Amino acid sequence: TRVESIGVCYGMSANNLPAASTVVSMFKSNGINSMRLYAPDQAALQAVGGTGVNVVVGAPNDVLSNLAASPAAAASWVRSNIQAYPKVSFRYVCVGNEVAGGATQNLVPAMKNVQGALASAGLGHIKVTTSVSQAILGVYSPPSAGSFTGEADAFMGPVVQFLARTGAPLMANIYPYLAWAYNPSAMDMSYALFTASGTVVQDGSYGYQNLFDTTVDAFYTAMAKHGGSNVKLVVSESGWPSGGGTAATPANARIYNQYLINHVGRGTPRHPGAIETYVFSMFNENQKDSGVEQNWGLFYPNMQHVYPISF
Repeated sequence: TRVESIGVCYGMSANNLPAASTVVSMFKSNGINSMRLYAPDQAALQAVGGTGVNVVVGAPNDVLSNLAASPAAAASWVRSNIQAYPKVSFRYVCVGNEVAGGATQNLVPAMKNVQGALASAGLGHIKVTTSVSQAILGVYSPPSAGSFTGEADAFMGPVVQFLARTGAPLMANIYPYLAWAYNPSAMDMSYALFTASGTVVQDGSYGYQNLFDTTVDAFYTAMAKHGGSNVKLVVSESGWPSGGGTAATPANARIYNQYLINHVGRGTPRHPGAIETYVFSMFNENQKDSGVEQNWGLFYPNMQHVYPISF
């Protein structure tokens, strides 16, 4: 169902956010049943325990080399950040977010060690994954031609094989806004905004009306090339900024996010069925880079809506 498939990212790159206990109450009062945390924030984990809100917790990029180096380090991390919070309903541990360059060599070793530590602790139901950028797709349209870039191919093969073996999904951050804003002349904004009136990309017997579906299905095609035809995709971030850039208005952000929330329960042309999706983000974050980066929030730090939205 729609409600079960939608969460919100609780980013903390700001110095003016409400207390974690207040934020958890906001999740509950707005009917948001899943939360993505980028790191195991103690206050947030204490507040969310026992509330029924599911949690995706990140092992941040700066701990990857440590987790990759030793099973003992991974066991210690799991003890401190997962086992210490028995009341929290953890869904996934997301090892790294948009890891790139040389650090990608640590991805699978870190994921293996964390997964082993969870299994040893009797917590094997908590799946281990990583979150990737849409930029790792070298080809995204048409979706039947979806493939990773040459650089991404090298590390994504082992990642996808690990996910296939462990029954975990791949997480991907999917932003039609960024693809459109990078080159607005290449496509109509309506295709990025979910407002196109008909099929924009015909791919064999499948018609694509929005860039979100196109990108999701391109990821599926790319994963299948690495033995990942049974790996599910979870959209770990998606949204539209309300300020700081081209077409970044509260009206457009509201249109995109409301369409997104209403749409993901149905799935894509090639993969019908709910797509677990996390809206980015809960708040405008004033310590991000200036411009659109500070303006992805559903709420201002004073807890007022940036625009009305219904979950």
